[in-house]
Amino acid sequence: DLYRKVFVFRKDPSDAFVVLRAKLEQPLQNFTVCLRAYTHLSRPYSLFSYATKTQDNEILLFKPRPEEFRFYVGGKHVTFRVPESHWDWQHVCASWESATGIAEFWLNGKPWPRKGLQKGYTVGATAAILLGQEQDSFGGGFDFYNSFSGELTDVYLWDAGLSPEKMRAAYLSLRLPPALLAWKSLSYEVKGDVVVKPRLRE
Repeated sequence: DLYRKVFVFRKDPSDAFVVLRAKLEQPLQNFTVCLRAYTHLSRPYSLFSYATKTQDNEILLFKPRPEEFRFYVGGKHVTFRVPESHWDWQHVCASWESATGIAEFWLNGKPWPRKGLQKGYTVGATAAILLGQEQDSFGGGFDFYNSFSGELTDVYLWDAGLSPEKMRAAYLSLRLPPALLAWKSLSYEVKGDVVVKPRLRE
């Protein structure tokens, strides 16, 4: 049980990662991914990497520099500019819906202006889902200089777009709807130097 715990990725750069197992019955027309991260990194790093056999960046949350997030769906991405915020936790949620191609990005409980990509696309269900590395092939092909170093917690994946109330609930760690990946009941496997530790602060 990962309640009030974090994954600590100790090394920089790192070859470590965590494999997540989700119960995906069918391809995704809509999804929301949320997580909380704490890092000193200013180089590029991956936060959440979901690859299929045909598309390594099926879903990717990537931070190329301190004031920018990139959100990929099906290999295409939109960019969200953010204020540089060193030395604190960042809570990130990104959601996408196929029917409109609308991408939402929320940082620390606040929405950014919506963008659009991949209208009509479907995200494949047979996926390798990793924390700590960015996949350039199914389950592998890592560039260690895109690895994550720091602390990760509160990782969720839903097969739906969350309402604004639920986006704020995710930020505040309140009750959330059932998820494909839920932090408290996460099915995971650590590969390499990643330590599960209690959270230092709420």
